[in-house]
Amino acid sequence: MRLNPYLSFDGNCREAFAFYAAVLGGRMMAMLTWADMPADAKQQQPAEGCGPTQMPADKIMHACMEIDGVLLMGGDAPPGMYQKPAGATVALNIDDPAEAERVYNTLSQGGSVTMPLGETFWARRFGMFTDRFGTPWMVNCAREPHAAQAAE
Repeated sequence: MRLNPYLSFDGNCREAFAFYAAVLGGRMMAMLTWADMPADAKQQQPAEGCGPTQMPADKIMHACMEIDGVLLMGGDAPPGMYQKPAGATVALNIDDPAEAERVYNTLSQGGSVTMPLGETFWARRFGMFTDRFGTPWMVNCAREPHAAQAAE
């Protein structure tokens, strides 16, 4: 079993994923629009709700990128159905303080900072923000390697 974040966007999934790939070194695995859906699959979709007839053809139905063996997925919410993320945050654990600073500074540009990046009792660097696309992030550079990494 794997847990993978799935992010919802208000029509700007393509832009967000291009930005995330550039900053995080991600490899795009899929970027499917509603227009990419085969005709037979469109016929199986509901007539109401978030089916292909309600979605603009150029909006992203499903995006997927791989970052260090983890999948980050997302898509554009149906018109009028987007909700800002609440109760969840994408956490990045970065071993190098300089890299943590680079990622934090780049991803947070144009967003809103919740906690400036700085030293804490548990981390060489830690900070929280919501990026310009509405995705909440935490950047953590632990004082010691994570137990899972130390066990390898």
